[in-house]
Order: sequence, then C-alpha cells, then structure tokens
Amino acid sequence: MTATHKYDPHRKWEARMPPKPGEGGRTSAMIASLAAEGYDTVSAPFGHALVEEAKKNDRVVGFTADLSKYTDLHIFAQAFPERFYQMGMAEQVMISAAAGMAREGFIPFATTYAVFASRRAYDFIAMAIAEEYLPVKIVCALPGLTTGYGPSHQATEDLAIFRGLPNLTIVDPCDAIDVMEAVPAITAHEGPVYMRLPRGKVPSVIRKHCPDYKFELGKAKLLRDGKDVLVIASGFMTMRALDAAVELEAQGISAAVLHCPTIKPLDTATILAEAGKGNRLVVTAENHTKVGGLGEAVASTLLTNGVTPTFRMIGLPDQFLDAGALPTLHDRYGISTAAMITQIRGWL
Repeated sequence: MTATHKYDPHRKWEARMPPKPGEGGRTSAMIASLAAEGYDTVSAPFGHALVEEAKKNDRVVGFTADLSKYTDLHIFAQAFPERFYQMGMAEQVMISAAAGMAREGFIPFATTYAVFASRRAYDFIAMAIAEEYLPVKIVCALPGLTTGYGPSHQATEDLAIFRGLPNLTIVDPCDAIDVMEAVPAITAHEGPVYMRLPRGKVPSVIRKHCPDYKFELGKAKLLRDGKDVLVIASGFMTMRALDAAVELEAQGISAAVLHCPTIKPLDTATILAEAGKGNRLVVTAENHTKVGGLGEAVASTLLTNGVTPTFRMIGLPDQFLDAGALPTLHDRYGISTAAMITQIRGWL
C-alpha cells in the first residue's frame, strides 16, 4: 500500500460510478469522442478499411467477442456475413478459433476490448498464436484511458503486457489515416499483430500537419521539427503532441514531434537519430502507464546506445484510475493537451 492508499478498516467502500447522463454537460463515459476541435473525422475507419482489404483478399475473416458494434467490425459483418464469426462473450474461445482458422490458411482479425485481450486471453494468445507465429490480427478498442468506466475497462497496461511476448508486432495508431493504412500493412505482415483501435468517429489529424505522411509498419515519422524539445508519441497522444507544439510555438518554444505508431519492433534508428540532434529535451507521450510502455522502451534504447539527452515521460500513473468523464480524467492524469504543455514548459 502507498501512503495515499492506507488501509482503513472503518472506511465504507464506495463504488466508482461514471457520471449520470447529462450531469454537468459531460460526455458519455464509455465511448466518448476523442475528436479535437478543428479536425475532420472519419466514421469507423477500421471497419471500412477491413472491408476494402477483404474485397482484395478472400483469406480475410472477422471475429468478435460480442462487441462488433463497439469495434466497428459490424461494417465488415454487413459486407461479408459469411466471413464473420460472432463468438459471444468468450475471448479465449475467439482467440483459439482464430488460431485454428489461421492454421487453415485464413487471416483472422479478432476484435474485442483491449482489457479482455490483454488480461483475459493472454495465455491463449501466447500459446496458440504468438509461439506458432500465426497471422492473427488482434484489434482492440478502448486502449489506455479511452473509457470512463474505471479499471474494469481501462487497458492502461496492455502495451506492457504484450511487449514481453515474442513474435508479436504492436501497433498504436494515432488517427483515421493511421488506422486505414495500417489495415493492409498488418494484413500483409506474416506474423501476429496486436493493434490498439481508435473507433467510432475518429479524427483525421496527421496530414493536416504533415501532408505527405504515410503509415509504414515498423517506422517512426517526424511530423514536425523543432529545436527546443522532441516529443516522441504514439496513439492519440501524437495528436495531443501536435496541438501542444502549435501552442508552444506561439509561446516561443520550438517543439518537434516524432510519431511512433509501431511500438514493437521499435524504430530505434530513427529514435536515436532524432534524440541525438542538438541539445533538445526529449519527452515521450503515451496513452498508457509509464510502466512498460513506449517511454521505457525509448529510455532503454537511448541508454543502451549511449545517447543521453535530458529525458522525461508523459503517461498515466502506476495506479488504478478513476471512473468519470474523459476530459476530466485526461486533465487529472496529465495526458490532455493543456497538461502536456504545462509539463513541457516546467521541464524546459
């Protein structure tokens, strides 16, 4: 127990409940939009991209554990009902079935929530898929702090869990462009993939800042340059980093943003090259606990290669997080744009 969580035998237990609909004008705690002001959105980019891929490749099949609507797989189910498998609330069964289909020559996309894949089905993924190097693509919604329903649904440690698993490629896309371009890339990849999924109405962010951006599996991309600080980010934190960089520029601080959509294998060459330039503060930003995610992967890369800039991490704390409205939680735990700006200014 930490000093802030001492056991009190007389304390009455209180359930962590999401806000009531309409309370304080808050958004839905479960599937709140992460769209930022000034960006267009794309509806269900994963579902539509998978349909396009399936049109070209009849080996593509889709699995869900009773969550097709909440992983955008219902788009695929409508287009290819004969290639869609509803496995019910049984992630272990879904993973095992997907492994079996992969052994028969198919390319299964297995979808659920990130907490259920990482916590509930880990051993099945390890033994049935990763060890056998089967081409199963595990695509999971609600990664990190993208739901307000509390620890039961917040997959704040999924990257840490999966980074230690051999043979598994890990993808953390930023926006709709990343998702749509990642689908054919991971389909073509011979081995298993775990991809975090922004779903619903997903912002289209990166090309507004970097028009020539293209997703490449295993590659990090510099989206903007800057002389004072380098932010290495993944997932929607790349969006936050870009917005923060614009605001910091108005305040006289020049910030570079390196987008790292592939967490494993990490693009160490690009990270080392960018972190070694000049005398910049290097900051990692991730929608994940600071334990075992992008930040620690980058830190290890820098230290073991003798690159030692001033280094800081923006991420979620090593604790079970509260339930509530996402904007409030993002401010509370330091991953909002405003919180990022405050932290970077304090470190410079």
